[in-house]
Amino acid sequence: MPVVTLSKQFRFTMPKEVRQRMKLRPKDKIVVIEKSGRMVLVPLVPLKSLKGSLKGLTTRGLREH
Repeated sequence: MPVVTLSKQFRFTMPKEVRQRMKLRPKDKIVVIEKSGRMVLVPLVPLKSLKGSLKGLTTRGLREH
């Protein structure tokens, strides 16, 4: 489990293996969520990158009519 250290400016460097696994790039946006004393970092996915991701999706069979 990678460990990071905060600088005096409260900055840290994301470990390389985490950046690679998460496919993070410079200037990517990350949402910081604090809950129950824990911090969760979630990459913000641009809507443009989702274009076509639902292609072929059908709602048939999801509900009874």
